[in-house]
Amino acid sequence: MTTTATNPNRIPDKFREAMSAFPSGVTLMTTTGADGEPRGFAASSFCSVSIDPALVLVCIGKTAQCHDAFVENDQWSIQIAGAAHVDLINRFSTKGADKFGGGEFVPDHRGVPILPDAAVLIECEAHARYDGGDHTILVARVIEIDLDDRPALLYFQREFRHLDHHDAGAF
Repeated sequence: MTTTATNPNRIPDKFREAMSAFPSGVTLMTTTGADGEPRGFAASSFCSVSIDPALVLVCIGKTAQCHDAFVENDQWSIQIAGAAHVDLINRFSTKGADKFGGGEFVPDHRGVPILPDAAVLIECEAHARYDGGDHTILVARVIEIDLDDRPALLYFQREFRHLDHHDAGAF
């Protein structure tokens, strides 16, 4: 393993590099703002927390334009993106972009925008919110899950990748 002297000014760069070495799925988190308009963001910081009750967490940057919507609204949806969603993920990752302008989303029974062709769709509601430095940690209670047969999109070394069903087997 290569080691270098720790320089506090380099920690953010080294931290980003270290985290890029850990493959993760990509999610789209959606809700509505106080004005009823759809809000959302792309996140790779997603994981399960508990089975009983079923809880997951997603982290949102405090400077994200949609941050307040996730603090003010308790109804959320999490879409695990598939290989067909790379352009959509890029749009959701671009500050100031019209995230919902492509017509891919429809409102669910709660009015929360959902992506019908997501690899996994998780209907959820707020369970807790925690301070996480420059992010807010959103813990969500899972209400409903819709599973599709599409493989999920992966993010690894700052690139999107996907596994086809032949790659997804055991080693």
